[in-house]
Amino acid sequence: MTDLRIIIAGGGTGGHIFPAIAIGQALQRLRPGTRLLFVGAIGKMEMEKVPAAGYEIVGLDIAGFNRSNMLKNLLLPIKLIKSRVAARNIIESFKPDAVVGVGGYASFPILSAAQAQSIPTLIQEQNAFAGKSNKILGKRAKAVCVAYKGMERFFKQDTIVLTGNPVRKTIADMGRSSIEGRVKYGMKDGMTTVLIIGGSLGARSINEAIAAQLGTLVSEGVQIIWQTGKPYFEEATRVAAMYQDRVRVFEFITEMEYAYAAADIVVSRAGALAIAELCIVAKPVIFVPYPFAAENHQEENALSLVSHNAALMVRDSDVHTELIKKLKSLLKDTTMQQLMSQNLKLLAVKDADERIALKVIEIAGTNNTVKVK
Repeated sequence: MTDLRIIIAGGGTGGHIFPAIAIGQALQRLRPGTRLLFVGAIGKMEMEKVPAAGYEIVGLDIAGFNRSNMLKNLLLPIKLIKSRVAARNIIESFKPDAVVGVGGYASFPILSAAQAQSIPTLIQEQNAFAGKSNKILGKRAKAVCVAYKGMERFFKQDTIVLTGNPVRKTIADMGRSSIEGRVKYGMKDGMTTVLIIGGSLGARSINEAIAAQLGTLVSEGVQIIWQTGKPYFEEATRVAAMYQDRVRVFEFITEMEYAYAAADIVVSRAGALAIAELCIVAKPVIFVPYPFAAENHQEENALSLVSHNAALMVRDSDVHTELIKKLKSLLKDTTMQQLMSQNLKLLAVKDADERIALKVIEIAGTNNTVKVK
């Protein structure tokens, strides 16, 4: 049996990077000897996080379409051409058996170059509403691994595999107790803990809403673990200074399994990774979808859980008036908390990484006896 050579492309946020790493780790568990090459975007967090996980990564000079500042798109055509040339060179040099796209800036040029050379490609579509790039790439992809039903409106039925979204192994196994989590962050036992996370890069609207009413929230008798992202960290630290015994502020939380274990209730963006993780840890959650996500996919993601009574949602435009109000209401409603937790567990998928890895092995053509159930 020959060793596999697999390229995994994408990144930009933790929501793309951590699933990519999880798929790579699953491939190497299932097929020892598999050689992996990650491809990301220069200047994005994958260029740090992937090597930290022990993997080789190559960066492309590429950026996505900027919906909030149109002037930043002027150089996009040039970057797309350069990245396509670089992608073709990477393909020719590495000679992959298959190429996996997890979303993010680097996915399109690499998968497009692979498809042009008839190399099998797999798309990992994380969201309930597929983005434009994946819809284009999906026409020639051998497989599209999805986390939601009804995705045949975007992709060919015979390419779709319902796998769920892969999460970090430490969270999928979730061996941490609430006591371990609270000890980790110096929190008091027996006091309700609220975890606030705006994604790996933070969320300005959530941060501002929490900062404006932090005193009100603390007066509810809760303690808070607050991941702000880099831009708001100093301001949040200043605002929380008078509540040091009850509020812990972090720029970024690496060991999320401890934070989830400590939490009783979560406030979060509605990225695909966050949703997959919260289904596994089954903590009641209020989602505040990022309003500039492509095709408004974060709201689609959140609504898929709201429709199952597994989450609550506040639109970003209403966050300053509604978030604390809804959070205070949920804190008092233990029946709703229990219902949400039960329904989240029903939606959890713990082995998505291996389901996807098995499909990668299959399309690579080196072991046609392996099939995804």
